[in-house]
Amino acid sequence: MTKPRSHEVTRILEAISAGEEGAGAELFETVYEELRGIARAYMARERANHTLQPTAVVHEAYLRLLAASAPRWQSRAHFFSAAAEAMRRILVDHARRKLSRKRGGDWRRVESREIAEPDGELVDLLALDQALGRLEAHDANLARVVKLRYFAGLSVEDTARTLDQSPRTVNRSWTAARAWLRRELARDGRARSESDPR
Repeated sequence: MTKPRSHEVTRILEAISAGEEGAGAELFETVYEELRGIARAYMARERANHTLQPTAVVHEAYLRLLAASAPRWQSRAHFFSAAAEAMRRILVDHARRKLSRKRGGDWRRVESREIAEPDGELVDLLALDQALGRLEAHDANLARVVKLRYFAGLSVEDTARTLDQSPRTVNRSWTAARAWLRRELARDGRARSESDPR
């Protein structure tokens, strides 16, 4: 399936905002393969025996997006950013439920060459989510760049268009955000190992 043109998705988003019947179903049909691509990218970072499937993540995320009262997405990039955020929330919620059942025994690790240390160390999804929350409180723009680049899988150029910034600014923000998150994750890891002397 070919990637839908930006103006086609924008037209459908406008129809949804106007409350046109059937626009939600048309949007789902139009963007389904791209959403599956984002979900597959998420799942590729998860461990092999992960219990969620990309299709289930896409469907759940789409239902959450349409359940929002009067959803208003300004553009295709804005919609995909919201979809990626919904998928991230689903995976984090799933990890939290599993962790609470195991009472701390089943840390969710994701391979993150972009955020982890260069030696390929795995990153805990819950720790990454918490660090991202702290980054958002520290610098909301850096957190938006991470969500769009890492979680939505947008290119530097698409991220720049979405945030109305230059690609150079986005590159600087991406570099700064990764360094900040690496520092936070390393600090969290040290704190965990000091509090659990196994």
